[in-house]
Amino acid sequence: MLTISRTVRRTETQDGALLLEIEQGQMFSLNPAGSKILELVGSGCNEHEIATEVSALYGADIDVVRADVREFLEALGRHGILQPGEPNTGGKHETSHGGSDQT
Repeated sequence: MLTISRTVRRTETQDGALLLEIEQGQMFSLNPAGSKILELVGSGCNEHEIATEVSALYGADIDVVRADVREFLEALGRHGILQPGEPNTGGKHETSHGGSDQT
């Protein structure tokens, strides 16, 4: 199971989410689909469940979504956003509805 690292701070925006990995000082901007995937990871969903929900939500082909979700989760892992382990249920995330630029 993948979990969101305890060193990540997340702020939801109308455009998705902003992430700050505090140990390395790196910031990441997620579009709404990326933000939804991270939300599902935080809820304890596995890769299959995430792909199924994202496919239904956006009306996208499940095979394409599976590949995209896998690639996205791997990228988040490489950047220290996700790590293997049990869900982090003790952390709360700040929420904001301000605008941001997507990268």
